[in-house]
Amino acid sequence: MFHRSFTKYHKRNNFRPRNRGRFQSNRGASIPAHQYVSQSQVGPSVENIAITHRFTDFPIDPRIKQNIISHGYSIPTPIQDQAILPILEGKDVVGIANTGTGKTAAFLIPIIQKILHNQSGKTLIIVPTRELAAQIHDELKALSSSLFIHSIICIGGTGINRQIMDIRRNPHVVIGTPGRLKDLINKGFLPLNQFRTVVLDEVDRMLDIGFIHDIKFIISRLPRERQSLFFSATVSGEIQNIINSFLKNPIIISVKVRETVASIDQNIIRVKDKNEKLTKLQTMLRQNDFKKVLVFGRTKWGVERLSKTLQSKGFSVASIHGNKSQNQRIRALSQFKQNQLQVLVATDVVARGLDIEDVTHVINFDEPSTYTDYVHRIGRTGRANKTGIALTFVI
Repeated sequence: MFHRSFTKYHKRNNFRPRNRGRFQSNRGASIPAHQYVSQSQVGPSVENIAITHRFTDFPIDPRIKQNIISHGYSIPTPIQDQAILPILEGKDVVGIANTGTGKTAAFLIPIIQKILHNQSGKTLIIVPTRELAAQIHDELKALSSSLFIHSIICIGGTGINRQIMDIRRNPHVVIGTPGRLKDLINKGFLPLNQFRTVVLDEVDRMLDIGFIHDIKFIISRLPRERQSLFFSATVSGEIQNIINSFLKNPIIISVKVRETVASIDQNIIRVKDKNEKLTKLQTMLRQNDFKKVLVFGRTKWGVERLSKTLQSKGFSVASIHGNKSQNQRIRALSQFKQNQLQVLVATDVVARGLDIEDVTHVINFDEPSTYTDYVHRIGRTGRANKTGIALTFVI
């Protein structure tokens, strides 16, 4: 539906791909603009990877299996299919997978099983953003429903004193961002010697936003006897160095088969200047098919300005960026997920890992800085084998 409707609108408004334009990739190479123009293909993004297990096959507590069913999972995704057993066996695992492939459940399911059978073992999950920490926390609560597993979030933007009190209650799982975790460690409130399982999730994103030193600081203080789980969409030289220092003889699992999801219809919109870009954005948002739209901007101030402009034009819109309080960010994301907003304007803080159902369009109001950023931005649509549309404005 999205593809047919967009094609009509595209022709009617003379939107043409910019064939001579070029972006810079994160490797410094020049990327031809035609790579950002792709017709959608209905079907899973990992269609060539065979699934060899069902959730009923895994040696996990029947109550966890029931929670899995209640959570809406039927058969494992490829990363779940290949990672759950090695994690249950206590092995270190490196998972290389695209965003939206189900890797959160791939490590949460065996972690919940381990906690049920060894209440003394604690788990530390390190993630790049507050929003991803909250999402993992919600999924953990769903998968461990009625199992009396206590988990907490330690992130910036909220009071540290409340988090200190939460830590003193001896939770089974601590989910946090590197900066806040480092603060708690330095203040002596988060002793790392109790953690027997450690997860680093979205590692490439953590490096992108400058957490490399915090990650190394935390790793250096972890107990030697531990299980280490590592998930990333890419493996650069710096990431390989972290793998070498963090894991012991890991099982390498890679289910990354393409840079962009096949079910996303991608195109570029040429405009003369910023005024035309804003005008065309408003025109698009008034079309019936633009029902749930995620708009990306480059800066916090630009995102806030665009959000207020759209709001003044009558659109139901909110914004998420680094200058918003944590409560404001949670409220905006929750309203968007629950379809109370048509538009969410955001910086790249929501480009990684977040699972938002039925996003019809991703619009890059500002061009992404790197091709990797582009891939993760547009990965918010076309999920769960549904089709979506990604549009990038180019002046």
